[in-house]
Amino acid sequence: MLITIPDILSVDDINFCRDQLNQAQWVDGQVTAGYQGSLVKNNWQLPEGGPHALRLADLILSALEKHPQFISAVLPAIVYPPMFNLYGGGQYFGEHVDNAVRLLPGTGKKIRTDVSCTLFLSDPDEYDGGELVIEDTYGSHRIKLPAGHMVVYPSTSLHRVTPVTEGVRLASFFWTQSMIRDDGQRALLYGMDGAIQKLNASGADAEAIVQLTGHYHNLLRMWAET
Repeated sequence: MLITIPDILSVDDINFCRDQLNQAQWVDGQVTAGYQGSLVKNNWQLPEGGPHALRLADLILSALEKHPQFISAVLPAIVYPPMFNLYGGGQYFGEHVDNAVRLLPGTGKKIRTDVSCTLFLSDPDEYDGGELVIEDTYGSHRIKLPAGHMVVYPSTSLHRVTPVTEGVRLASFFWTQSMIRDDGQRALLYGMDGAIQKLNASGADAEAIVQLTGHYHNLLRMWAET
């Protein structure tokens, strides 16, 4: 299930992020690449434990906690602290699949990566190239969103970032372990939740809404891993 989610961050939040990123010291993106990624990764990355990264990660996590579409689509159990990358001057990230398991910094605990997330911090007219290309059973999807918008997609997906030929592409990226491991089950629950919200807004039969809501929560109870 590939979903774009608008307005994760406000204009003020985006400006704050960009100001912080302009002050930060970037390192070679190879520092967090696995074996597969190291062969095709060419970008800059913010050190995970640095003050700028920690400050911005807290800002994004706070925004995600309050965003109903993110909660509905992803059903997060654990969110990996957001990271940040920069592409410019012909930089790219070739075809790869994200690592299945990641170590949470400073905890010794591991999370399963069910959903991959990219939050754009540059507007599309600020750089050429740099599309996030995601492959699924319906073909290739080329994603290039306004600053503050985010795309979420299954971490099992083959994907890449095309070379940036002009300008600079800034983004945050991270992973989520969902309460619902299976992407098809997450998609079903997301569709049901959306239908319930529309029925509530339309003033539909209250008894039917309660019944449908009960089915939603019973499915969630049946499938959830917490």
